Amino acid sequence: MTLLSIAANNPLVDGRQSTNALLVRRGVQILLSEMRHALLPELTLSNGRRADLVALSEKGEIWIIEVKSSIDDFKVDRKWPDYRLHCDRLFFATHPGVPAEIFPQDCGLILSDGRGADLLREAPVHPLPPARRKAITLSFSRTAAQRLMQAEWAATTVS
Repeated sequence: MTLLSIAANNPLVDGRQSTNALLVRRGVQILLSEMRHALLPELTLSNGRRADLVALSEKGEIWIIEVKSSIDDFKVDRKWPDYRLHCDRLFFATHPGVPAEIFPQDCGLILSDGRGADLLREAPVHPLPPARRKAITLSFSRTAAQRLMQAEWAATTVS
């Protein structure tokens, strides 16, 4: 049973995401799921920023994936350096219509077509301090559990 969808009433799709951004996100989700990562879209970090996608690997490594749907999207958004303090690896994800050379070389790069994605460049590892890793992992798991409960409640309305 599908609990959350890309429908208008989905709180994780708040209207700020373009169609291209949602397609990029979907392809990245498929790729990282195949890599056995757990994923959460739109996770609020301790600094108040909201990461597009946060992935938790089987080994407990935390990845943040910043989705960029256009050149302008990349140029106007300067918050991404703040994400480095909240992950072991930082990636950009985009689609074939955006030139890969605009993205910083010290970040990973994922190319998505909405039906899947390719990891074009690995991100360097910057291991998190243990206390920060624990805090982010707890936030990830608590947010996932809360969203699952809310989805269940939305799917089973009580009369």
